[in-house]
Amino acid sequence: MRRSDEAVDGHTRRAFAKYGGTVALGGLLAGCAGGGAESDPSGSDGGDESYAASISPTGEVTFESPPETVFTRLTHHAGMAFALGRSDGLTAMHAPDYYDGLWNQFVERLPGVSLDWSGLYSSWQPDKGKLYELDSDVHLADPAWITRQDAWSREDVDEIAERVSPWFGNSLSDRHQEPTGEWADGYQYYGLWEQFEIVAEAFRERERYEALAAVREELLATIDDGLPPESERPTAIMVAAADIEQIYAYTLSNPGFLTSHTRPLGPRDAFGGSVESGTVVDFETILEADPDVILYLGGFEPGTDMAGRRAAFEEDPVGSEVTAVKNDRIHPQGARYQGPILNLFQLEMTAKQLYPDAFGAWPRYEEGPYPEIPEDERLFDRQRVADAINGEL
Repeated sequence: MRRSDEAVDGHTRRAFAKYGGTVALGGLLAGCAGGGAESDPSGSDGGDESYAASISPTGEVTFESPPETVFTRLTHHAGMAFALGRSDGLTAMHAPDYYDGLWNQFVERLPGVSLDWSGLYSSWQPDKGKLYELDSDVHLADPAWITRQDAWSREDVDEIAERVSPWFGNSLSDRHQEPTGEWADGYQYYGLWEQFEIVAEAFRERERYEALAAVREELLATIDDGLPPESERPTAIMVAAADIEQIYAYTLSNPGFLTSHTRPLGPRDAFGGSVESGTVVDFETILEADPDVILYLGGFEPGTDMAGRRAAFEEDPVGSEVTAVKNDRIHPQGARYQGPILNLFQLEMTAKQLYPDAFGAWPRYEEGPYPEIPEDERLFDRQRVADAINGEL
């Protein structure tokens, strides 16, 4: 894909985007030059004709060919690009070196799959000039989130859509956040895999998506078959704490894709709805809730001392009284902003952590990559996932 064929008036051949029904600064096509009439927008592979895909809040975008280079801001989008075999095409993401280390803890268990996000542009607060420099084929990010930053206006977003490439992402579905006024009309929330399907259509990777979605459906069916009655399920909380003096608590069943690996498992909320997700809590509050299981967010970060974090609870006179601590049921978690591949691992992992009698015991984890689960105790097939990522379908 050559990137030197920009039109002299500054318009590109990539962007024909409608934001909430309004054409953004021009009516040009996304993808490499080559033209052709609009084709079936179903996302099926093959063909050189243009095709359309649509996502809220951007609206419809027409692509001349599948994007190869991809700007992302949040890791659920980076994870989607990875799942669709576009990991090497990423130009940006939030905290790339951190997430490169975290994601590789899981990728280690996928035969023949590799991931390298180190050294990418860190895009938590992206600079407009940098987006021109990166010259990505698509911005897999939510313009409604981008314009929450003081440095970005609606006009800036539209300018990038016209002069570089379109926006095609949705992030406020994370916990069903309210969009700002200019984006509020018609903003749609998506589940993680629902959005993944839409992104796959934009990349013309329907076959990869369907292969991975089939693995997920089988995994969810296994979970549904094994779940005990609600009255017999454990109470649980999720916490995050780099410093044990400041513990953030997260609920497990609120709407949004941040809970896409815990909500299907239906644990009972130990807080009983009394603590809002993201609230700072202390040992006394946790003891009052007295969860059967504590899920420790970030426990898979390379270098994280899970043994030390358990010890912080065990050595505290209040924390040591919590049922989960007494029964050695403090377990690691990966990340809430998860793409589809991490979601598969976290569904398996959390099922074992919450329901060892139904899904097999979770090994005590302290450091290193995702544990090597015996093949007959795995809840999904690693090879099928690896084959889909590698395009061996």
